[in-house]
Amino acid sequence: MKFLDQAKVYIRSGDGGGGSVSFRREKYIEYGGPDGGDGGRGGDVWVECVQGLNTLIDYRYKQHFKAKTGMHGMGRNRNGAKGDDVVLKVPVGTQILTENEDVEIADMTEVGQRVCLAKGGNGGFGNAHFKSSVNQAPRRANPGLQGQDMWIWLRLKLIADAGLVGLPNAGKSTFLAATTAAKPKIADYPFTTLHPNLGVVRVDAREFVLADIPGLIEGAHEGVGIGDRFLGHVERCRVLLHLVDATEADVAEAYRVVRHELLEYGGGLEDKDEIIALTKTDAVEDEDLQEKRKAILDSTGRMPLLLSSATGSGVTEALRAIMSAIETDRQAEIEDNLPASDDGEWSPL
Repeated sequence: MKFLDQAKVYIRSGDGGGGSVSFRREKYIEYGGPDGGDGGRGGDVWVECVQGLNTLIDYRYKQHFKAKTGMHGMGRNRNGAKGDDVVLKVPVGTQILTENEDVEIADMTEVGQRVCLAKGGNGGFGNAHFKSSVNQAPRRANPGLQGQDMWIWLRLKLIADAGLVGLPNAGKSTFLAATTAAKPKIADYPFTTLHPNLGVVRVDAREFVLADIPGLIEGAHEGVGIGDRFLGHVERCRVLLHLVDATEADVAEAYRVVRHELLEYGGGLEDKDEIIALTKTDAVEDEDLQEKRKAILDSTGRMPLLLSSATGSGVTEALRAIMSAIETDRQAEIEDNLPASDDGEWSPL
């Protein structure tokens, strides 16, 4: 299945059905009076978060979604039926934005979540509604109100516990393939990864979801390369694993480039927990490896992990570090949501 993380679609709710002008016609009843029914309400346009989807590819081939018009009212006081609704089914993590992308309409983060994007028009009144003591035979009925229409953007931000960042060809896809059942494309050239990949990692009987995005280059936050489009997919991650290729001549500069792009992009990426790791350590002599490790330490103040996805060396330690950071963040989130006691301290429910 092809990956598509954004789509522009047109939605229109249904028009309301028109009211009916009708009079009772029955044998032996000379003045039957008005009996025109009301029109039905137009269908609504809904968006629903469903399980089993991880792309917006369905909206590449169909961009127009229109709910049905309400049925017109009929004689004998028969009201029109409501028009059928239209439901846009999207994966977890989809944002709904206005056409100008300046207003967020909804953020679909839970399976089963439903949001009404456009309400159908009300049905018109039939002539029975206008009957009064003054006008007992009205020949008037209302047309149904028009529905709402708009263009919207669907933008998917994958929900993962941890995200992989780094320069192109830093070994992110190899790490994902070595630790999960995902099968990303792997090759010895930059930009092998053209779309995000997800995998489930299992370590010490615990699991978390890991996301791999295309590599970042200098200027990515301004649209250079392809990684900038996918930075949103790691916005929801709890921790970032920053992979630096140990075969790089200047590993500190390689780290700085990616870190600078995260800072410039914003979206909270700069504040996320970050684990630094030197990859492809099997391809570097021990003496050079220690020098590069010290260069990262001098530049960041943190000692990087050493790992090789090809040999499996250091992989388990990296996964345990990620799992520990995830659990710490989850615990902090739980504590933030606990109600406060009278003395200002957090108290359990």
